[in-house]
Amino acid sequence: MTRKHKLWALMPALPKDLLVASVRQYEDAGLEGVWSPQLYGAPFVPLAAAAAVSDRLKLGTGVALAFVRSPLETASCALDLDMISGGRAVLGIGPSIKWWNEDWYGVRYGKPLAHLREVIGAVRQIIAKGHTGELGRIDGEYVKLDLERFKLLAPPLRTAIPIYIPAVFEKTCEMAGEIADGLPGHPIWNAKWVRDKVAPHLANGLARSGRARRDFDLNLFLFVAVNEDKRQAIEDARETIAFYGQMAQYEAYYEYIGFGSEARALQAAGARQDHAAMMAACSDAMVESIVLAGTPDEVRRRLDAMADIADSFTLSIPFYGLAPDKAAYYTQRIAEVFYG
Repeated sequence: MTRKHKLWALMPALPKDLLVASVRQYEDAGLEGVWSPQLYGAPFVPLAAAAAVSDRLKLGTGVALAFVRSPLETASCALDLDMISGGRAVLGIGPSIKWWNEDWYGVRYGKPLAHLREVIGAVRQIIAKGHTGELGRIDGEYVKLDLERFKLLAPPLRTAIPIYIPAVFEKTCEMAGEIADGLPGHPIWNAKWVRDKVAPHLANGLARSGRARRDFDLNLFLFVAVNEDKRQAIEDARETIAFYGQMAQYEAYYEYIGFGSEARALQAAGARQDHAAMMAACSDAMVESIVLAGTPDEVRRRLDAMADIADSFTLSIPFYGLAPDKAAYYTQRIAEVFYG
């Protein structure tokens, strides 16, 4: 049993009964917290529901899209969640990919790291001083707000809410170390990337901020497929890795970890919408490099081997393409092996 690790779970919006049962299971099992992702709707909604049926779990947006709402709305939602939960909110916030922002939400993307830095700065100011009436104007390249007449109705429960910045590549890891409280790693990361790239660049960012490594939470998001039939676990995870492998913006990552040719083949097959070719291009080795797939002992050993770098873990099934019965099976296996 790996109860010694700080574990988080992924919790999307769910029907009431399933949400309540999931949250209570996670709390009873001693998990650190739950992340709710923003795929379409804002992640604050399911987290507020989870707050009402839990007492200890941290409640993290994993992640809220940074550019699709005003920093004032983001800060206000975080403050509301913190109030409802009694001080358990964690604000994971990131840019996501360009076309999601521009095509789906109709908002400006710009230079994502500079844009994100401005948004986080404004959010922090509002959380810290929104109740004082002292905010004034915020006039950046991307964030332009006149808050001279803004004042919260009451002081917040906390004037600083932990902020986590997600990352894939090195510059974002450094920025997280410099200005954030934590980093939820991308689920496509493998152990080689975390050791070679994430750890040193995070250290560089922390050095710029003058903070120690112990003051920061590196949360590794891991795809886990527990199955005594390892071949079946790899097969069931293939669709998820193929989905991420077709994204051109991640090609440099896959090249570094040794799967550049697979990534380029996946991009070509994805552009043709050739599902069979995508599955053929996504090799067993590529899947196994990223997904913790195999028997309970195998997946435990692989997670334990990363515990000298990570501070906490988020465990998720490889959800793309899984039939409901398979999804339920792998969800239950994670609970049996890791939650006790």
